[in-house]
Amino acid sequence: MDGTELGSRATPREERFSMTGGDKPTQPAPQNDAGGGAGGAGKRGRSRRSPVYAEFASLDSPAADVDTGGALGEAGISLAGEFDNMLSSFSEGQIVKGTITEIRENEIIVDVGFKSEGTIPVSEFRGFDKINPGDQIDVFLEKLENQDGLVVLSKEKADFFKVWDEIKDGYEAQRVMEGKVARRIKGGLVVSLLGVDAFLPGSQIALRQVSNLDDLIGQGLEFKIIKINKRRRNIVISRRIVLEEQRERQKKTLLQELVTGQVREGVVKNITDFGAFVDLGGVDGLLHLTDMTWGRIGHPSEVVSIGDKISVKVLDFDSEREKISLGLKQLTPHPWDGVEDRYGASERVTGKVVSITDYGAFIELEKGVEGLIHISEMSWTRHVKHPSKLLSIGEIIEAVVLKVDKDHQKISLGLKQVAPDPWSLIEDKYPVGTHLAGKVRNLTNFGAFVEIEEGIDGLLHISDMSWAKRVRHPSEMLKKGDEIEVVVLDISQEKKRISLGMKQLQDNPWEALAGEFAVDTLAEGRITRILDRGAVVELRSDVEGFVPVGQMGKADLKHPEECFTIGDVLPLRVIKVDPKNKRIVLSVGAYLKGVSPEELNEFQERFPIRERHVDVPAGDSEIEAAGEEEALGDEALGDEATAVLEDVTPDLPREPESSDATGQAEGGDAEPEKTQP
Repeated sequence: MDGTELGSRATPREERFSMTGGDKPTQPAPQNDAGGGAGGAGKRGRSRRSPVYAEFASLDSPAADVDTGGALGEAGISLAGEFDNMLSSFSEGQIVKGTITEIRENEIIVDVGFKSEGTIPVSEFRGFDKINPGDQIDVFLEKLENQDGLVVLSKEKADFFKVWDEIKDGYEAQRVMEGKVARRIKGGLVVSLLGVDAFLPGSQIALRQVSNLDDLIGQGLEFKIIKINKRRRNIVISRRIVLEEQRERQKKTLLQELVTGQVREGVVKNITDFGAFVDLGGVDGLLHLTDMTWGRIGHPSEVVSIGDKISVKVLDFDSEREKISLGLKQLTPHPWDGVEDRYGASERVTGKVVSITDYGAFIELEKGVEGLIHISEMSWTRHVKHPSKLLSIGEIIEAVVLKVDKDHQKISLGLKQVAPDPWSLIEDKYPVGTHLAGKVRNLTNFGAFVEIEEGIDGLLHISDMSWAKRVRHPSEMLKKGDEIEVVVLDISQEKKRISLGMKQLQDNPWEALAGEFAVDTLAEGRITRILDRGAVVELRSDVEGFVPVGQMGKADLKHPEECFTIGDVLPLRVIKVDPKNKRIVLSVGAYLKGVSPEELNEFQERFPIRERHVDVPAGDSEIEAAGEEEALGDEALGDEATAVLEDVTPDLPREPESSDATGQAEGGDAEPEKTQP
């Protein structure tokens, strides 16, 4: 609104004060100050008229006498002129000076010298706690009068339009400008730029995403204006553009200065599983996981963190591809330098278990120096199946240095060497013949392992479990967990073996058995096992004997299963006793030789020859013999059976060769049938 418009608005006032001669002016109907004039001041309970307007309003009173020739008339004309000048000096869209007259909870009352005061929301004032009544401020005159008769003012617009030219120049020239981050809003930050609010989008804050925007509040930073709109008072700025320009300048300078072997300062920008990227000042270099420390680490975050300022060494530089390899551990001496002086052979050391494999465990003695404890060096007495049975990751242990190989960067360590070798004293502690109490720890096909003290086991072989009984499996005599008494038979310190015996706790009974089962002694035996060459019979609970197939009372018998089964009880005669080899050989035929025909016929009827259904493949004689040897013990009985037949040749009953032939073969009429080898 220009001055003409303001003058036109003053015309009604002039008409109300038409002064001619000495006549009193015609007064219009009096106005109610509560309902008009002040533009709604009656609603708010107080007048916001300026002092000039208050004096002028006194002339509007019905009691006022206007005398054109008197002093009062002259004053009225003077006030009317001043008010006209005041109105002509105000126009909408101006920035004017105002005085703070009152501070309320949500608004500030400002007097700009107009007929009424204006209000400004508290939100438009920065540093609200620093303003006081009487302070002068610049305000923007939006309207001379609203529907309530008040002046409409704005401090924000005044601040904006005051710096608009400078903002516009900065935008057009793309000049770097400084601002202070004021607060955080949705999508970005609000920055105070030249005293007005500008919007900084989240994508324009930095080169990479900022994890916590609140950390930037209150910081003074540099920006460039990327968008402006005067009508909407919209200013959009960018910090990223400034950083990119700085980075590009630094990059050009850095690429000209960079050389291999150089040590430079950098900032960790990003961390991955394989390393960390370090900003050297415009160019990023890769600090690989293996170049961070001489020691063993699982992840780069164990050494560096994002934002760390570190010194690194340039290991390799490709100027064309702009790739830089950096090293951190190369700034410190190699840990293997002088390692032989620090770790001598047979020296005790302390370290941390950092890795476990099937063949051993790696122990970190210091950063970059590790030693291996092989699984064979973990225990003197235990058979360690896996190192994890004794050690765990992160455990601090003591070990002994066995060997140092600086050239191959290897150190051999021993865990068992920390304690004395118990086998070095075993012969003195358990001499041969010592009676011990032990616990059956494990059973195998060939014997039982008996623990005589923690970590030391002895072997009780099946052949040393019983004097007279042939033990096929240790479970026939023992079970796991049994507490038994044994005697030490032999000790091999070199092989770390102890042989134990159980039968040796008693005297050898074979001298007594040789008298009890002398040759020609009659006995009964129950078949416990059937072999290809005969049968094993139990004479009593702890004494067994062997009946060769040719001595089973059947002349044409080729295999014991053709007539006999396990559990059959046979009449027997002892034909040989061998106390040395602990064997008793018996014969059914020798027994039948001296019996009556009735008893002989009863035996033949009781054990007739049957068809054998089990097919034995040709050429399996060696396999059968091996099975017989395993069943009977360490030596085969085939030769023994043959020797028995040579020593004793009784007349054996024979099956008739034809339906006409009957009777028994006489001793001199035919050769006895040989046992199948």
